[in-house]
Amino acid sequence: MTTSHFPVAIIGGGLGGLTAARLLHVHGIDATIFEAEASAGVRTQGGMLDIHEEDGQKALRAAGLHDEFREIIHEGGQAMRLVGPDGTVHLREVDDADRGRPEVDRGDLRDLLLNSLPDGTIRWNSKVSAARPLGGGRHEVAFADGSVITTDLLIGADGAWSRIRPLVSAARPAYTGISFVETDLLDADARHPRSAAVVGGGFFICLGDRRGFLAHRETDGSLHVYTALKVDEDWLDTIDFGDPAAAKAAVLAHFEGWDEGLRGLVADADGTLTPRRIHALPVGHRWDRVPGVTLLGDAAHLMSPFAGEGANLAMLDGAELGQAIAAHPGDVEAALAVYEEALFPRSEASAAGSAASLDTMFGEDGLEKTAAFFAGAQGREQSGTAPA
Repeated sequence: MTTSHFPVAIIGGGLGGLTAARLLHVHGIDATIFEAEASAGVRTQGGMLDIHEEDGQKALRAAGLHDEFREIIHEGGQAMRLVGPDGTVHLREVDDADRGRPEVDRGDLRDLLLNSLPDGTIRWNSKVSAARPLGGGRHEVAFADGSVITTDLLIGADGAWSRIRPLVSAARPAYTGISFVETDLLDADARHPRSAAVVGGGFFICLGDRRGFLAHRETDGSLHVYTALKVDEDWLDTIDFGDPAAAKAAVLAHFEGWDEGLRGLVADADGTLTPRRIHALPVGHRWDRVPGVTLLGDAAHLMSPFAGEGANLAMLDGAELGQAIAAHPGDVEAALAVYEEALFPRSEASAAGSAASLDTMFGEDGLEKTAAFFAGAQGREQSGTAPA
């Protein structure tokens, strides 16, 4: 099979890879994304994201897409409530549209980035099977369908289990001790009014005894729920997720005595339950400069979701990488050095914060400590001393 050459190859068409391609396009630099999924619509890109002023929105401004981003904001999505196992509300925040972290649907944001790229930028159904250096900063990438490419600049934006990461680092994600079971309650106000009332209009957190529920009100009126438990890594393997009733019973066994409205987030769920172990790379993950290749997003700094930074950092990574390449025409190594110099300390700080949030939420007195954290954050905002 003939080997094709691409000057810039981005492996992975998530938010970070798309942002990198968009920044390069803005600066007149051709790049090609190779995405394992068969098409843009093959998988639901559900879930809400809070896009932060200091990173995600900064990336969108650099990409020339901030005005379009404002049009997909989920009004009311910044509201938040924190409750205990008995259903008592311990903290409530209204959506005042002034905290710089508006909520958007992940799928809408991905579509915004996809539609900003020229036709043909993305090669779908391109699952990487191997990658190897050729010398002089060039790399060869082989795909599951037997095709092979070479590239002068290889960007690994391929997520937690990156096939590109081994080119620069031997690090592998480790289990954090937290497992999720995801559920959806469709048309919540009409079909699940009790659950709709429990969650409210935005983000919902319930914590107690190293377990709890995290939920979002979606733009389509559904509730997307993450049941979170501090359990052994093999716990999910003991549950038959092919039998929704049995899976619900197994999960709810960990919530005996909790408020029935909270238990209903699992008991009344529509469709199947989706298991997910939460992994993270070591805090401070970094690598020595390797010619012609770099990483962004989860491939570079996978962390738990408890600081809300994953998507935001991936987009900022993509934007800053694109800007660095544009600022150093003909000198890829200078561009990558500048990019990684900023990437490493930024991602280390966020990963440390995410790990600390996990320990707070799912440690001893997690509810009380989390309430104190949010109350303190409210105070800092009101006094004008909240961190940027």
